[in-house]
Amino acid sequence: MTDTDQKSGDGLALQEAKPILKKPDMYRVLLINDDYTPMDFVVMLLQSVFRKDHDEATQIMLHVHTKGVGVCGAYTREVAETKVRQVMDLSQQSQHPLQCIMEPDESEN
Repeated sequence: MTDTDQKSGDGLALQEAKPILKKPDMYRVLLINDDYTPMDFVVMLLQSVFRKDHDEATQIMLHVHTKGVGVCGAYTREVAETKVRQVMDLSQQSQHPLQCIMEPDESEN
């Protein structure tokens, strides 16, 4: 009998149930293109908020610029909400109309 087994009153061994853990839902953080926010500001945002290196930040910025929207990363709900808020706060402080949203990451299902 193992440490997790216990004897019941009728002499049968009972094994302790282990909880089934589920991965947290993930959310994609998206930047929405506009015709006013400078490209270098977007690159700086991607580097500071999303910890992208200069090359990856430039690639994401160009994707947003040409396609209209781009994924910055996928995070748990709380982290995604925080990153969206950071982007929106920095954009407003710099008087840029850049928009950032989050949506459920369907690729995780």
